[in-house]
Amino acid sequence: MSHSIDVSILLSTPDTFAQAINSGHTFNLVLVDLDGMEESFLENVDSYVIENGLIPMLFVVDEAKLSSLRLPIQVKSDFVLSTAGKAEFEVRTSQLLWPSEESAPADIVTIDNMNINLATYQVTIDDQPVDLTLMEYSLLSFLATHPSRAYSRDTLLHRVWGFEYCGGTRTVDVHIRRVRSKVGPQIASHIVTVRGVGYLFKL
Repeated sequence: MSHSIDVSILLSTPDTFAQAINSGHTFNLVLVDLDGMEESFLENVDSYVIENGLIPMLFVVDEAKLSSLRLPIQVKSDFVLSTAGKAEFEVRTSQLLWPSEESAPADIVTIDNMNINLATYQVTIDDQPVDLTLMEYSLLSFLATHPSRAYSRDTLLHRVWGFEYCGGTRTVDVHIRRVRSKVGPQIASHIVTVRGVGYLFKL
């Protein structure tokens, strides 16, 4: 069964991306060609899809760079080789836009004995709910869905608390300490302090 592709697709290039997101359109899929893509631009795309309802992403990648590809875990995503034909491209796109009933929910992140439900903002450990404030939850879910990358306290303030937040970076340290104490030692061991930088979630 094939779908007629009646969707809006955002083709992300540094030249067109800002123009597209300022156009007022809503998008069903973000298509990212990774050839020569800057890390800073990818972070802009990452922020956009998260802030706009977790839009699915399809990455186009050269086969030679496949080993270094890391797909985001917070949003539904897939990749297709740059040499792929039209038929494969259509199937990959359809799978992201109209997933089968059996597919695992993209809004559950599982790490060890912890589940983060990104749809309901709930965290459980060993199936027991963890009582987190909204900012504690936001900080934990941001780090857990952007693993293996160190973030400065300033960056975390911007990404988790928002650009308008006027408090100091000590706020981040206080919340990290609270999160570590609430999730217990096993999960806390994933939240690593990077001296002179900030924090990193280690898988």
